[in-house]
Amino acid sequence: MGNRRRVAERPKTKPAVVGGMIAVVIGGAGFGAYALYGGGASADDRSASTSASSDHKAVKTGPLSATEVQTTAERFLTGWQQGKVAQAAAATNDPTAATALLTGFTKDAHITGATLTEGTRTGDKVPFSVKGTVSYKGTKLPLAYQSALTVVRKKEDGKPYVDWHSSVVHPDLRDGDTLVTGESGTPPVKAYDRHGGELTTAKYPSLGPVLDGLREKYGKTAGGKAGVELDVVRGKASQKAKLSDKTLLTLTKGTPGKVNTTLSPVFQAAAEKQVAAKDRSSVVVMRPSTGEILAVANHNPSFNVAFQGSLAPGSTMKIVTSTMLFEKDLVHPDQSHPCPKTYKLAGWTFHNDDNSEIKQGTFKLAFGASCNNAFINFAPKLSNSDLTQEAQQVYGLGLNNWSIGVPTFDGSIPVMSGAQMGASLIGQGGVRMNPLNMASVSSTVATGTFHQPYLVAPSVDHRTLAKASRTMSSRTQAELKEVMSYTASYGTAAKAMAGMSGCGAKTGSAEVDGQQKPNGWFTAYCGDLAASGVVQAGGHGGDTAGPIVAALLKLGG
Repeated sequence: MGNRRRVAERPKTKPAVVGGMIAVVIGGAGFGAYALYGGGASADDRSASTSASSDHKAVKTGPLSATEVQTTAERFLTGWQQGKVAQAAAATNDPTAATALLTGFTKDAHITGATLTEGTRTGDKVPFSVKGTVSYKGTKLPLAYQSALTVVRKKEDGKPYVDWHSSVVHPDLRDGDTLVTGESGTPPVKAYDRHGGELTTAKYPSLGPVLDGLREKYGKTAGGKAGVELDVVRGKASQKAKLSDKTLLTLTKGTPGKVNTTLSPVFQAAAEKQVAAKDRSSVVVMRPSTGEILAVANHNPSFNVAFQGSLAPGSTMKIVTSTMLFEKDLVHPDQSHPCPKTYKLAGWTFHNDDNSEIKQGTFKLAFGASCNNAFINFAPKLSNSDLTQEAQQVYGLGLNNWSIGVPTFDGSIPVMSGAQMGASLIGQGGVRMNPLNMASVSSTVATGTFHQPYLVAPSVDHRTLAKASRTMSSRTQAELKEVMSYTASYGTAAKAMAGMSGCGAKTGSAEVDGQQKPNGWFTAYCGDLAASGVVQAGGHGGDTAGPIVAALLKLGG
């Protein structure tokens, strides 16, 4: 079933700065094995683990000791391994949720005879492995995976507890999700590229989330028959985040249906190679004249950042901003327009990259150099909703109505005011995009008309593709091509696009709070090809995502 996960937390919305989070998990050699046998919640009295504190005793504060962490972890794991669910749940800070999921571990997931092996503690975190057997109607298969728990001190009583989240039971669970073994409600599918070759994760490692999404969308209509599986069944919160169910173990295979896609084996193989060589990279290639997606790849195969990421696009958003400025007759490529070193707006002072400035120059020069304040200083002449309307009406972004064949995030350009509105003009503030969105932006410039990207032809299921409410004028399109061509030949994209002709490009660098290097963006078109990529925490887009995008565009000659 479909597998979708979130990347980092949604960034904060300071002007010109967005937030992010990086988590690092360190594990060590294992020790201490626990045997877990099947059974539901027991009637064990919780009082053994939660004796009331005396009123006269002070509540303990401060960091947890190694003994507190180890003892709490062992109390939880021992209760779980003995089938004493109430005892294990009492060792957590959410006994109700823990009881429900631990009971379902054997009752709904049909996992029995499991062994928990504790690993080496790292601070307040204790890793452990789980091995067991999934048994359903006479069919048995072994199950093994790694998980971890974190111990925290409860503010109310000062005692240590396992910080409860569903991911403690299995790392693919989000809070509210469940584990269920049974006949799958969705038959499997086999997906094929545009030339009839089967798409598999063995051949294309990053396509896992895409194949899961295709199964969820087309499994019931593609002519297949369901098998028996252990699945992560998503709860309301995960469904709201558009996360798909995920198959963890297949006990009996069903009969797969067939789904044809627009992916090109040549472009997909090249995209996989490019992202494999660059940490935290993602890329999309599409055909502007039709909207067909030719390739999608992510360095991290667990989450499809290319389709579902929600990241500030940085200066690649200046394509949309420039469209608006040209249409409003506020500026044109060869008009003189300064880019001051600093610009004050609504109490905030905005800076250019490396504190650069352009005292005398054209708007085209500022676009090619990606000089921020040449865009932000138009803010007093704009309404708060202007950028939002431009993105929605011309580029089809931010309306949550794309239907490409698998789940996507279709961009977000919220109406902002003051300094936040100024930050949105340079792709920061509240603006959020992914490589699919920005590849579509370049495609729209290339053809002058928005063609909704798609992975499965609409003729397969007779769905209606999204349309933009209006098109840009031929003059505006020509001006956009002029500034993007200049950027590809002489601006920040020139190094990556060297030796290529008939192309337009734009680079971007999006600052993220707490992140040493910015997210690097690059979007471009060449003839009837468009591509966009991002390298998170990689640095400037021309140096990071640029070579990835350029290498793929060169395949088109």
